[in-house]
Amino acid sequence: MGNRLTEEERYMREAVKQAKKAYALGEVPIGCVIVYEGKIIGRGYNRRNTDKNTLAHAEITAIRKASKVIGDWRLEGCTMYVTLEPCQMCAGAIVQARISKVVMACMNPKAGCAGSVLNILDMPAFNHQVEIVRGILEEECSQMLKVFFKELRVRNKAEKDRLRSGDTAAIK
Repeated sequence: MGNRLTEEERYMREAVKQAKKAYALGEVPIGCVIVYEGKIIGRGYNRRNTDKNTLAHAEITAIRKASKVIGDWRLEGCTMYVTLEPCQMCAGAIVQARISKVVMACMNPKAGCAGSVLNILDMPAFNHQVEIVRGILEEECSQMLKVFFKELRVRNKAEKDRLRSGDTAAIK
């Protein structure tokens, strides 16, 4: 069988690289790439805390960059690869951008809007529906998120303990 990656796995690996950039910033590790005619035209990773901006999701950043490359807000014929199921804001933006296909690694049972909580991408009432592929590099992406949140809980507990002990040097 060999170690050949499928096209979906290859592009998801690129999304994982973006997620690792978010991780390095202490952000929730979500990454995204948008592909058009075999070429990555948009990349993004989560930067909400870094940028102090609710809109700084991986998908929104990638859509903005891809739109600049295409020269249009319509991203018809594009495929988005994202490491975590999009939230309601991002799913809405995907539909609005007319992205043709979304390939996801893992689902988000608490906030996902591509099949978990809702499926905004495939609502017949909207004027555009998106083809969805789930589970590409799911285990790797799920594990990265689990490790991140475990580390975050440890950091948060250590910070609370420092504050309780009166260590004011820990406060910035």
